[in-house]
This record gives sequence, C-alpha cells and structure tokens, in this order.
Amino acid sequence: MNGAGKKLSRPLTVAAAQMIFRPTVAENRDRIISIIHELGKARVDIVLFPECALTGYNRDFSAIDRTDVESALKEVSGAAKEATCNVLVGSPTFAGRKRFNSLLVFNRRGREVFRYSKIHLTERDARFFTPGDKIAFFHLDGIPCTAIICHERRYPELARLPVMLGAQIIFHPNAGLDSFAVSKTKRRGRDGIVVRAFENAVYYIFANSVGPQGDDLWSAGDSKIVSPQSEVLALADNRSETCVRAELDPSRASRKYAREALEQPVFLRRSWRAMLEACRRQVRIKRRPRT
Repeated sequence: MNGAGKKLSRPLTVAAAQMIFRPTVAENRDRIISIIHELGKARVDIVLFPECALTGYNRDFSAIDRTDVESALKEVSGAAKEATCNVLVGSPTFAGRKRFNSLLVFNRRGREVFRYSKIHLTERDARFFTPGDKIAFFHLDGIPCTAIICHERRYPELARLPVMLGAQIIFHPNAGLDSFAVSKTKRRGRDGIVVRAFENAVYYIFANSVGPQGDDLWSAGDSKIVSPQSEVLALADNRSETCVRAELDPSRASRKYAREALEQPVFLRRSWRAMLEACRRQVRIKRRPRT
C-alpha cells in the first residue's frame, strides 16, 4: 500500500457505503467498522459513508452523548489504519457548546486530515447544529478532493470553487429524509448529481442512507459513482444496505469547464481570483500555479 499523501500510479478504487441507520451510536459504529474491514480486504482505496452515519439522522441530537461519539470516532480512525483505507464518515462534532454536522476524513494511517462542517443547514439541522464556515479541500493519496453534505447539492459554488482550486473528486454524504413518494422521484439520477459531475468535469461519489427512518419518512438510497463524462459507473437500489464501488482514473478528471470559467469572461477574472484566495486562506492551502 502507498503511504498517506503519496500519489498513486494506478487508478483509485472508491466505494460508497449505503447504510440502514441503527438506533444507537454503538450499533452504527460496529457496522461502519465492519464495512471498513471488508473493503480493506478487497483493496478499496477510499470509502464514503452517509451524513451522520455514526448516529443516524432523524433524531434529537441534543440527547447524544459527546463522549460516545468521540470514542466511536477514535475506533473508526483505528479501523481505517488497520484496513489501510481512506475513510470519510459523517458524524456530529463538537466545539465548546457548539455542535456541527460534519464529514471527517481519515487517511490510510487513521489520521484525521480534514473536517468539513455543513454550511447550508436545513430547518431540521438548524435546531441542533451551527453552520460551518469553510469549503472542503483535502488530499487523499495525493489526489485533491472536496465535499458537500446532503442539502448542499443545491449550492453549486461549494463544488465549483474547490474544483477551481484543483479538486478532482467530489464526495457527497447524504441522509435522505422524505416521504416515500418524494424519495421515489429521486431515482436513477434525477437528483442533479450527474449534472454536477459533468459541469465540473470531475468524479462524484454519493453515499446515501436507505429505507424507513421513522415518522413515515424514508431514505431513497440510490448511492452512486459518476464519472466526469456523466457516466454512472455504479448505482445502488432504493431498498438495500450495500456498497457500490468503481475504479477511478484521476487523469480523466480534467476540471476543464471550471478552469475555462476562470479565464472567460474577462471581467470576472479578478473576482474569481479574489474568491479563490479567500478560500485558500480558509483551508490553509498554498497557492497553486495557474492551470
């Protein structure tokens, strides 16, 4: 296996874990760890879990014990190290009295290399969480990546700006929570994901929860992996707990349209550059050569 941060010379095998949420943190933790070990044995390089995979989503987050969550995350970190697999997992996180809806990124050594907190909160989120205030930008096996969470598919700038900075893969953890009728309408790409991959010319990894979530609400599943050329490389159903996987060739993620948008129209160039500089400061990345 390659060391953390060392760019692979071969394609990446990436998986999206579609989960049925369990009632307790311990049960979700155990399922997540089991999946990590299973995929590690299969030599999967990266696995993405859903939003709030550690706790489930349709619940009272104020009643969740911080110690339980942080202890479980340490065990997930340990599993990533044992499996030598990069792991992205959704979980509440804490800072003082504040609580965030976050995606934690662990590299092959089990080290947390990035933490992205959901910026655009739903009404349900806002009852419990504080919005984040920085875009996602991190590297896995040397590949620049970004992330959005659930509802944020509606805010294309959260994908476009990191792609302009160099991101070649978008990770999107989700926890669907709709009526069954609404969930059915989201099947087979009718969710904007293929468009987002195409307009940025990058890979898109989408991991959703699946099945009944209580209170007559449902998760649609439909986890998927999409290529920069709009190909659906892997697609889950809307019933089963499963992992879908695909082999990604980073050289195909050209970021073509995002790069061209930096140059034309001319009157926007200065504004784009200023926004990218603000993003660099937020995530503390060094300036990259213009591409």
